[in-house]
Amino acid sequence: MNKYEIMNQQRHFVDKKKRVAAYCRVSTDNEDQANSFESQQRYFREFIQRNPDWELYGIFADEGLSGTNTKKRKEFNKMITCAKNGEFDLIITKEISRFARNTLDSIYYTRELKRYGVGVIFMNDGINTLDGDAELRLSIMSSIAQEESRKTSERVKWGQKRQMEQGVVFGRSMIGYDVRDGKMYINEEGAKIVKLVFHKFVNEGKGCHTICRELREEGIAPMRVKEWTNTVILRMIRNEKYCGDLVQKKTYTPDYLSHEKKYNKGQEEFVIIKDHHEPIISREIFEEANRILDSRALSQEGKAKHSNRYPFSGKIKCGQCGKSYVARYKKRKDGTVYKAWNCFESHKNGKAHIDKAGNAVGCNNRSINNEDALNIMKMIFKYMNINQEQVVENLMKSITDIILLDIPQADIDALDEKIEDTKKRRTGLIELFTGGDIDKEEFVHLREKYDCEIEKLNSMKQSIDEQQIMVEKHHELTQDIKKNIIEIINSMEANEEFYSQILDRMVIHDRQNIDVYLKMIPQKWSFTIEKAKKLTKTEKTAFPILPCLCL
Repeated sequence: MNKYEIMNQQRHFVDKKKRVAAYCRVSTDNEDQANSFESQQRYFREFIQRNPDWELYGIFADEGLSGTNTKKRKEFNKMITCAKNGEFDLIITKEISRFARNTLDSIYYTRELKRYGVGVIFMNDGINTLDGDAELRLSIMSSIAQEESRKTSERVKWGQKRQMEQGVVFGRSMIGYDVRDGKMYINEEGAKIVKLVFHKFVNEGKGCHTICRELREEGIAPMRVKEWTNTVILRMIRNEKYCGDLVQKKTYTPDYLSHEKKYNKGQEEFVIIKDHHEPIISREIFEEANRILDSRALSQEGKAKHSNRYPFSGKIKCGQCGKSYVARYKKRKDGTVYKAWNCFESHKNGKAHIDKAGNAVGCNNRSINNEDALNIMKMIFKYMNINQEQVVENLMKSITDIILLDIPQADIDALDEKIEDTKKRRTGLIELFTGGDIDKEEFVHLREKYDCEIEKLNSMKQSIDEQQIMVEKHHELTQDIKKNIIEIINSMEANEEFYSQILDRMVIHDRQNIDVYLKMIPQKWSFTIEKAKKLTKTEKTAFPILPCLCL
């Protein structure tokens, strides 16, 4: 008898009445179901009070939540915790579909509760989980409930798609549109903002970050969003609803049990209706805005969509406001494109000023071309005296240590003895089996155990043999490695990725005061943009290896 059964018996003798909890749930928040919700609670109270051997512990009730999984049912999870703590003896619920429509959850939770001496009574289904055949009956009934849930999900999805095809809008209100009863109505206040954003983007050629900053500076309060961000502006420009079109099923639910939504990337058919509602933006302006976005994306084709997509990302800092510099592509007068680094605070809020809320925002620090940053790194390595022989020596020492690292000291002869001994024990199993000392099941189990042990010992022996051969060839191997390292050092040419690996940070106070710190080197280098420009683009200086390796 386990401790939970003992505790349950002790509770029974101390207090003859069973402490009973009830669980109820309604699937939606509509008015009729809300009434049902109240009536369920009232019914359970009265039902428990009518039983002289029971006393009400409490009612756990989840309202407006689906039963197909238990992750978001707070009251349900709270009830399970209380049961495990021994706070009550029994749970009553109306039916399996109210408790869980997931077969796995039904079996798991009722079995877990039973371990703690707590039973579950499903009143309409006539099941008490403390009965001997309860789990079989519960499995059957839960499977039926789960299948019904699947069919309901399919019917709902089918009905929603038919409504979408008829033009019914499934979605929330957005900037510029109010959604009511499945229809879209223009919100004039929001529509003005939408028109302003498209005008700034298409007619004035401004980017998303700039538009965000100007909306904040002009005191235009965000609508339907917490704050103006470049992502909000980008989504606005990409949203086909503003030119009167409607695209639905952008997300879908692959699993009716988890209800987890995913972006539709072709897994299901989109529902597309052109000229569905009154547009805020003309189709010509909308298409031009998206053409501009596409062209900007092409100029950065192949770059990752993360903050560390450039080698110097997060390593160039502003010496005035402390923010990081961010990379942006700019266009020269001759049409060529180059990369420059701007202080994020300056990029976001412009030059230093006091905003309408009285906060100091913006930064006056200037940008730096990526070309100049690279030239500064080249200059540092040009002035550094790197001892190549010491670099090779240190590398070879590290490699040699790795080659000789963790070579097992086990005795090959001892391993052979263990292998032979295990083989004899395996052979002896036949005599034990034929003599009736062990049954067939035990014979098979022991034979598999000895086979695994022999295989493991042989593997250890082979590993030691291979590493001993490597040690014997150590001199030949290290000479080959050394030769390759020297070839790499003599041919390696520093590039942007290389500099990124050894740069700790570059602090730009102004164009006449730039400090550079390298990893693991306690020294600061100071430069100016003018000095960096003196190093011509055609200069090819090879700086082979991390200077920290020769320390």
